[in-house]
Amino acid sequence: MLSNQGYLYVQVQSSGRIGTKKKKMSNPTVLPADPFDAAEDAKTLKKAFKGFGSDEKAIIGVIAKRSLEQRMEIVKEFKTLYGEDLLEELKSELRGNFEDVIVALMTNPVDFQAKALYKALSGLGTDEDTLVEVLAIHDNEEVKVISTVYEELYETSLESDIKGDTSGTVKRLFVSLSVGGRDESEHTNRELAYKDAQTLLRAGELIQGTDESTFNAILCQRNRSQLKLIFEEYEKLTGHEFEQAIKNEFSGTAKSTLLNLIHCIRDKYDYLATRLHKSMDRLGTDDRTLIRIIVSRSEIDLGTIKQVFESKYGKSLADWITDDTSGDYKRCLLEIVG
Repeated sequence: MLSNQGYLYVQVQSSGRIGTKKKKMSNPTVLPADPFDAAEDAKTLKKAFKGFGSDEKAIIGVIAKRSLEQRMEIVKEFKTLYGEDLLEELKSELRGNFEDVIVALMTNPVDFQAKALYKALSGLGTDEDTLVEVLAIHDNEEVKVISTVYEELYETSLESDIKGDTSGTVKRLFVSLSVGGRDESEHTNRELAYKDAQTLLRAGELIQGTDESTFNAILCQRNRSQLKLIFEEYEKLTGHEFEQAIKNEFSGTAKSTLLNLIHCIRDKYDYLATRLHKSMDRLGTDDRTLIRIIVSRSEIDLGTIKQVFESKYGKSLADWITDDTSGDYKRCLLEIVG
């Protein structure tokens, strides 16, 4: 398995232009097939669509075992050979969660994340957990591109929809995260961390009420390494973890959203492993979250996430998927997870 080598070139779309973003791979579970023949794969898929029903095993064998770049080449080759849109063919042939995971694999990653944000903000209620996941995991450039594509897809800005669907502390937090303005230098300064810890203490536990804007500014502006130092200094000052301050000063959705953000800042792999576990550790499965994380991280760091998952929960991610899903949907997820 490729680890700490190579790059995933993620297709991005902005202002009508298609380009690529070089994304460092740390431990992917899906690697480019070698050898690879886009025309042969297109023919295999076309054959899988013929007759009564479809050959799901063949579909999984091609789509779940190719890199994003290779899947996009297959799309072009399919249209060249047959004059048909491969994604539309897949949608017409497949159903249910299996269709959803295959469509996710065939979707531009930026479009996929923009659509996840739209679903989180649409309908009755807001899915704050998904908003944290998408906006906190991605870097500034990715967040900006996702926001741009969001506006192109839905003819409204992400910021506008956040403001229309949330309020108070949660609204301000998500608006701050959505602009992609975090310091990404990763430079650290222990003295400044101590001063910020003091500022947070004076904005919360040392006063009556809470200066929420101070928490928002520090958590959304400081780089991740500096924030970890701030959390350390806060614990030295108070004798308890920074999370306890959040529990003391905030309530309801604001509290849970801030705790999720801090979890992500402290350890994104542990955070995503926890998200995967929660998607299956309940009555019924949160398939949307399960598919989104597995597909979106498969060519980046899913190998690391599944190692953390097994260490934390004493059972492999593959075993959890086996117990919680079924049929072609299960087989496809397991192929991706490896």
